[in-house]
Amino acid sequence: MVLVNFARESIVDPDAIAAALDKGQLKTYVCDFPEPIFYGREDVIAMPHIGASTAEAEENCAIMAAEQIMDFLENGNIKNSVNFPAAAMPRVEGQRIVFTNENVPKVLGSVLSVLADHNVNVLDMMNKSRGDLAYNILDVEKMADDKVIAAIQNIEHVTTVRLIA
Repeated sequence: MVLVNFARESIVDPDAIAAALDKGQLKTYVCDFPEPIFYGREDVIAMPHIGASTAEAEENCAIMAAEQIMDFLENGNIKNSVNFPAAAMPRVEGQRIVFTNENVPKVLGSVLSVLADHNVNVLDMMNKSRGDLAYNILDVEKMADDKVIAAIQNIEHVTTVRLIA
């Protein structure tokens, strides 16, 4: 017999479980609240408890989601996305350009050429991809004008461009 307990630690008596295991009345005990009495036992499968349904966990998840959305809006950083690659880069002086593109050759080079043609110096950059999608973060010293953003948007395979001041 296997006993699976993913409720709360206090729902079972750890000493009674250990005794049942010792006597062979219980073959395996599976839990996510491992008590010290179960440490090192081959007949106990102790998994970490994530506490995802507690009020504290839900509040923490809501705060985390809000912070990640703010980081995306303010810095263009992406964390924990389902369909975008993780991409986070500390900000440096200047402005930030973020853009997405189809993950094909020559797009990043074309964007860098546009910046060079407009005398825009790149201070830092990141390029990440996931499948057919690429996401880019470029910190630049200064922007010439809105023509730079329009020129990047007009590059073949670029799907979105955003300037973050």
